[in-house]
Amino acid sequence: MRKPLHSFRGAALGAVAAAAVVAVAGIGPAQAHTPSAGAGAEAPAAVPQRTPAHLVPRELPPHPSSDWYAGDVTRGLPETPPFCVEKTLPSAGATHRTFWTEYDTGATQIVVRTGTVDAARRLAAAAEKKIRACAADWQGDYPQGTASWRDYGALTAEDGAHVYGVHTSYPDSEPGIHLFGVGRDGRTVTVVSWGEMGGYEQAPLADFKRTTTTAVVKLYHP
Repeated sequence: MRKPLHSFRGAALGAVAAAAVVAVAGIGPAQAHTPSAGAGAEAPAAVPQRTPAHLVPRELPPHPSSDWYAGDVTRGLPETPPFCVEKTLPSAGATHRTFWTEYDTGATQIVVRTGTVDAARRLAAAAEKKIRACAADWQGDYPQGTASWRDYGALTAEDGAHVYGVHTSYPDSEPGIHLFGVGRDGRTVTVVSWGEMGGYEQAPLADFKRTTTTAVVKLYHP
């Protein structure tokens, strides 16, 4: 069976992407994906920083050995969607920003502005459901690996937010850990993902909860 591919390499400074998106629950076989523009491909159109606002590098969990770098806020979804929420978020009404470090830690924020509050509620619920099922889905695709997830609870932020962790491990491959924050303010939903090689004990949970709260509160309060 072909091993899942994961790579937590940050993109070069000139690249507009680089995010550690490990396969559910851990980096394992599906560690992180580093989006890169293909030769001759036209770069996505950057959008000005406006409400709903996005995170900036200093608002991410501090890395012990590197600064954070960020691409532009860009319309649509990332070329490589964050692990666990693939095929969940619509491109229409979406903007995103990718973040990377000089090491194997990366992050992505996606913001989706829906047409109604009910639509936003449904979208946030769908994203959370996909994350909760991510470990099982990943292990179904890679039965030789192991995967698990943790519910880190709700946060008090605007109309609500929730944080989860997913870990994956595959034989002869580095394990991976991911944190996910899903939050809503009115008809706007944001999903923040963070990932690197390692396990639950290395996840900066308290800092990530602050990052998620900031992401939700900041949507309409830049």
